[in-house]
Amino acid sequence: MGDLNGRTWHQVTTLAVALAVLLPVTVGMGRWMRTLQLGDDVAAGLGTPVQKVRLTRLLAGVGLVAFGTAAAGPVAFVALAAPQIAQRLAGTASPPLLVSGLTGAFAVLGADLLAREAIPGTELPVGIVTGALGAPVLLWLLIRVNRAGSGG
Repeated sequence: MGDLNGRTWHQVTTLAVALAVLLPVTVGMGRWMRTLQLGDDVAAGLGTPVQKVRLTRLLAGVGLVAFGTAAAGPVAFVALAAPQIAQRLAGTASPPLLVSGLTGAFAVLGADLLAREAIPGTELPVGIVTGALGAPVLLWLLIRVNRAGSGG
């Protein structure tokens, strides 16, 4: 499980450098990512370099996930629950990247605070808290979608 206990400023510095390089690339892809939602043919017709955007987006996403996982370990359910929560907060079918990122960051921060204060004298790994809170959220979303008749 992912854990934020015992992290130092060295990890923060490494993550800050990775964010300084990869975040502008990811945000710069935002305009083209919206055209890709229309389909490859329409996006290419609108002037989007489809293959280049897909490769750049893939490499930037893998880089961001790799640095985050290297620093904290795998934190359960954040990548699954945060976009779903952000979608409900933003009120759109596909939430903006910034809203999803901030939702995930606040979820991890809240889970870390809860993990540190839940049992006095003990610091739980943050992955246990996100797993314990994320699983019911995803189950609730699945039940809600199936009741609406739009489930798979």
